[in-house]
Amino acid sequence: MNAEALERYQALQLPDTTEEHWRFTDLKDFDPDSFGQDQGTVLGASTAATMLDLDVAGLATITEAGVEIERTPEGVTFATLDEAQELLYSLVGWDEKFSAHNAAVWQHGLLVHVPKGVELDKPLYVRIANSAEDGALFWRLLVIADAGSRFTLVEEVVSASPELRAYTNAAVELFVEDEAKLEYVSFQNLSRETWHFASQHARVGRNAELDWVTGGFGSKKGKVRIQNDLAGQGATSRVTGAYFTDGEQHLDYDTFQEHIAPNTTSDFAFKGALRDNSTAVWRGMIRVEPDAQKTNAYQENRNLMLSPTTHAVPIPGLEIMANDVRCTHGATVGRVDREQLFYLMSRGLSHSEAERLIVRGFFEDVLARVELAPVREALSSALEARIPQG
Repeated sequence: MNAEALERYQALQLPDTTEEHWRFTDLKDFDPDSFGQDQGTVLGASTAATMLDLDVAGLATITEAGVEIERTPEGVTFATLDEAQELLYSLVGWDEKFSAHNAAVWQHGLLVHVPKGVELDKPLYVRIANSAEDGALFWRLLVIADAGSRFTLVEEVVSASPELRAYTNAAVELFVEDEAKLEYVSFQNLSRETWHFASQHARVGRNAELDWVTGGFGSKKGKVRIQNDLAGQGATSRVTGAYFTDGEQHLDYDTFQEHIAPNTTSDFAFKGALRDNSTAVWRGMIRVEPDAQKTNAYQENRNLMLSPTTHAVPIPGLEIMANDVRCTHGATVGRVDREQLFYLMSRGLSHSEAERLIVRGFFEDVLARVELAPVREALSSALEARIPQG
């Protein structure tokens, strides 16, 4: 247990809607201390359904019971994370309530270190499954892509039961060194009674490339913080997000594109579909430091409302301190086009079939950004599966 982080966690108040970054995410019914790491009945991670069918080079599973590593590629570190690792906490420390909670009490973590120049043909796969009723699961990933390395890391977060009441808290630190390329995929399909919080932070070096895909389908409420630091000249990051909410779900994404070095590029594109009484918040910020001339940055958030009772809040932002940059953003909230729906149904499609086709078309451009075919197919299937049959 990290005493300094614990002290910080205990000193910080639970965020409320008076704080700008929490204005649309109300945590009044949530008490993180009511969930115990050793509390509840473990249901078994093996019962949790997977969204992915992958041929992988490395496989690890994280549950309340610990970290189980089933397969490790030769020459690559794919091992339990040690508290003494020197890069630990350098990107995700304990500056806010939930990252402090993770830093204070996490027990299960994974270190992924791919050496200089190594290229992996198959992805590394980390499966996280929460399975303890009224339990809390904290985990950390520390990923180091040495100079010139190229690989894919897939993280899937699931629940052992669709009604499991739980609290999950993740911290992810990604170091993409000079001229390396990392594809990071993070899918979240937790139970509708799980509160989910994550702090994910990447640092991208000179002429390095980060291709990040995030999918949000499960959980009750929480916040996912995503930050990319373009720290080396010529660094590139692309983040593609897709989410679908229904019932009473509430998803909140807080993204930050930090341009530190000159000639860097970032491209963040998030799309979401909402139905029933669900809500979604996306807050994006592009920050360009004074020395980051020739920055090219883009952010967008598009929302498709499938029910009149849904609510989406896109909040783009720019903070530019250099004068030779190109920064653009876009945000929309739109309803299903009734004429388009009528046209499709007049051609013999049922309402749900027509809606499914519209959803497929809405997500087509973000799905086209996903390089790994099995991931692209899993995202597409997960999105369409949320449309009720009949």
